This record gives sequence, C-alpha cells and structure tokens, in this order.
Amino acid sequence: MARRVMSIGQCSFDDGAISRSLSRHFDADLVRYADGEAALEAIQAEPWDLVLVNRKLDRDGSDGMAVIRQLKAETATAGEQAVPVMLVSNFAEAQQQAEAAGAVPGFGKSNLEEDLFRERLAPWLS
Repeated sequence: MARRVMSIGQCSFDDGAISRSLSRHFDADLVRYADGEAALEAIQAEPWDLVLVNRKLDRDGSDGMAVIRQLKAETATAGEQAVPVMLVSNFAEAQQQAEAAGAVPGFGKSNLEEDLFRERLAPWLS
C-alpha cells in the first residue's frame, strides 16, 4: 500500500518535481495543500506518513515555520508517535530552525535527485 505524503505550500512545479522523485524512490502518493489551515483539518481526519512544509508558502508567501509550529502543537503531529513533519528548504539555517521546532531533518529542492533526499525520507516511507 502506498504511503501518504502531505505537501504544504509548494508551487505546482515543485510539487510535481517532488512527486516524481517520490515515485522513483518510494511507493508514495503526494497530496497537495496550499496552506496550513486545510492541512491541519486533513491531518486530524485521516492518516498520513509524512508532512512536507515549504519554507515560504507559494499561495501568499507566509512563513512555513509558522505552519510547522502549528503542526507540532497538534496531537497528530506532536510527540513520539506523531506524523513526522519535514521542512523543504535549501537553507541550512531554516532547516536548523525547523528541527528546533520539532521537525525531522528535511531536504532542499536542489536535493531531489541526490542520496540526501532518499536518506531523509526512507525512515518514513520505506
């Protein structure tokens, strides 16, 4: 059965690239959400294997870290048995901030064809 990956705030092009990389390396389906509000409802309503949050949401440029903080405050995405949340960003400082907020180590869009992408996602999607 395919794993379910939620993508929050990516543009269509980036979601397509992430989806293609997921398909090449994992049995996973990507479901797109434009913002954190709709995503929070979906997380509470159905099971997910991984949540990817863009550093800046495509729809309005809002901060993906705010979405991560919201997610980590929710029962489904907080604590040890939670759905893992991962930042999508090439910026090391943003990755450090996300991890400090409770996200698992993420990846950048420039890493989609590299070992780092597979290594970071494998614990959640293999």
